[in-house]
Amino acid sequence: MMKIEKFEDTVSWQKARVLNNAIHQQSKAGALARDTDLRAQFRRAATCIMANIAERFERGGGRESLQFLAIAKGSCGEVRALLSIALDQGYILEPDFQALRLMTIDISRLLSGFMAYLGASPLRGHKYKPQPSPSDARP
Repeated sequence: MMKIEKFEDTVSWQKARVLNNAIHQQSKAGALARDTDLRAQFRRAATCIMANIAERFERGGGRESLQFLAIAKGSCGEVRALLSIALDQGYILEPDFQALRLMTIDISRLLSGFMAYLGASPLRGHKYKPQPSPSDARP
C-alpha cells in the first residue's frame, strides 16, 4: 500500500482538482458565465472540496481531520445541487450535467471511505504524538 505523505497523493484531492477545473471551464462562457452569482457559488464550492482536503493534511490529524473531510463532502453535495440548478436553467447540457454529477458522487464516496477509515483508526496524526518536555532537552 502506498504511503500518503501529502494531500496531492490522495485520489480524492486529485479527482477534486479535475472537478474544479471542469466547473471553471463550464462557467467561463455562455449563460452560466452571465449568472455571476451562480457561477461564483459553483466555483467556491468546487474549490472548497480541494481546499478542505488539503487543510486536513496540513493540520495533522485527529477529530479535526474528520471535520475538514466532512466539509469537503458537504461541498460535493453543494456542487451537485448547483448542477441541478444549472441544468434546470438551461445553463448546461444534460451530458455535462451527468458527467459532473458522477464526479461529485465519486469524490463523495472516496471521502466517506476515508472518513470511516480515520474514524476507526487508532492513529491520530503527528500533532498528537508525545512531544519531549523542555526538561528532556540537553544544553
